[in-house]
Amino acid sequence: MPSGGHQWALRFCSEQRGDYDCFMKHPDLCLYEVSDRIATLTFNRPEQLNSMIGNMEYAYFERLMQAEADDEVGAIIVTGAGKGWCPGADLAYTAGEGDLPLPNGVIANSMPMAIAKPTIAAINGACAGAGFGHAMMLDFRIASTTAKFTTAFAQRGLIAEYGLAWLLPQIVGRQVATDLLLTSRVVSGLEMADLGLVNRAVPEENVIDAARALAGHLANNVSPASMATMKHQLLIEPEMGAALAFESSNALMKESFAGADLREGVMSFLEKRPANFAPLGSGTTFSWMGNGDGATDESAASHSEEE
Repeated sequence: MPSGGHQWALRFCSEQRGDYDCFMKHPDLCLYEVSDRIATLTFNRPEQLNSMIGNMEYAYFERLMQAEADDEVGAIIVTGAGKGWCPGADLAYTAGEGDLPLPNGVIANSMPMAIAKPTIAAINGACAGAGFGHAMMLDFRIASTTAKFTTAFAQRGLIAEYGLAWLLPQIVGRQVATDLLLTSRVVSGLEMADLGLVNRAVPEENVIDAARALAGHLANNVSPASMATMKHQLLIEPEMGAALAFESSNALMKESFAGADLREGVMSFLEKRPANFAPLGSGTTFSWMGNGDGATDESAASHSEEE
């Protein structure tokens, strides 16, 4: 459950939610389960192959924020109930009174990229349109070899939604992005791996196991503060230009020298044992989180990995 060390995460949650009063109003639309320090979030409209509606998107964002603030969670998997992951917006759905639009209009639809813990899409089936966008916002993608992917927008008279004109070139470059966006062609999970858009393509029955193996490594062997800060760097430093990016990374490196996570990482290496890092917010902190002190601990930095 949330601790004092996660106040920066909870502030983000509160600011994004604003005055809207449906916190966990639709928990059944995105299920939440934690085991072995891994949170599994499951889109839960299986009869519609988990096609997206505003209320489900909002429930998903709430679950991401719940996982970020949970000390028992070190990594997050997002998958779909039944045979689909998310084939895009539910074009047949008629919103009722009080239903949210899509995008949900309350929480910025880029929010998944700001989640400080590692996120993994376990893509078990169709992934298209808005679902394609949501998958690209996560840190890792494990897909079924036979899952079908398409951006779909150009065939519906739409544009590159969910920031895909920015996201896709960041991941695979302009040429592949142009191909997938303009043609709207259907691509298998196997080809997505060849293109570099998913990390691994595995048989459908192995998708969750492969995602859990990756999540378990991230949750149990890697510093939460290091991962959160690297995610932060990946978002901001490419936009800075080389000189400022080097300055930024040098400043963050100096802050890391003061951290408990560096001490634990070095000692676990020297003692030839698994590392036991503190939960996010309770180990090393950084100024970008709003609670780092930027001090330097020379003793923690005195050992190198080559020793």
